[in-house]
Amino acid sequence: MSGPSAHLERISEALGPSGILVRGVVNFRPGEGPMLADGSRALSVVLLGNAGSSIWPAFSRWRETYQGADPLDTWSKQLIHPLANDLGAAAYFPSDPPWQPFQQWAMKAEGLKPSPLAILIHPRYGLWHGYRGALGFSFEIEASAKAAGHPCDSCIKKPCLTACPAGVVNRSGFDVVTCRSYLGSEPGEKTCVVSGCLARNACPVGTEFRYLPEQLKFHMQALMG
Repeated sequence: MSGPSAHLERISEALGPSGILVRGVVNFRPGEGPMLADGSRALSVVLLGNAGSSIWPAFSRWRETYQGADPLDTWSKQLIHPLANDLGAAAYFPSDPPWQPFQQWAMKAEGLKPSPLAILIHPRYGLWHGYRGALGFSFEIEASAKAAGHPCDSCIKKPCLTACPAGVVNRSGFDVVTCRSYLGSEPGEKTCVVSGCLARNACPVGTEFRYLPEQLKFHMQALMG
């Protein structure tokens, strides 16, 4: 199979063993996409990321022999950069400048909207997903179907708003500064740092995709800086 649509299959085959998934495609009008290596603008961006703990087994094995900083970003780049070179694509990462609008891309690609925790919520995966990078192409790739509906609209009880012991989650937003301060306190170390964000855990959507305990602890420690 050849042509633009074949690229999605090649990406899935190359990254499948790592658990990094094709999360959607964003198409742009000429001149509106992110910059490619030759100075032109991408017409399509393919988002790459995880659903639930899909990346954790492969990442955990790799991490056993890695002692440097930013392990998850480093691992992601080691997988995505070579693939970008093979496909003649540009690679973009949430951790690297120039900062790309990953959340805006995700909303366009998958039809997602933010939750009260400022995390985009997926109708199937809930809050248990993420984006590890993206590939930009000079040609258009057919976009996949978008997720239907915003789970928060039909959630009556909204337990995420009351589960946080530090009260950092409310209808007006998420107070990340207070959150980090609480995580560094003795109560925070005994609760969220050990078992993951209590507000995130309270969300009833996508519970079967909830991160593994060691993955939850990894992300909480990263949030603490």
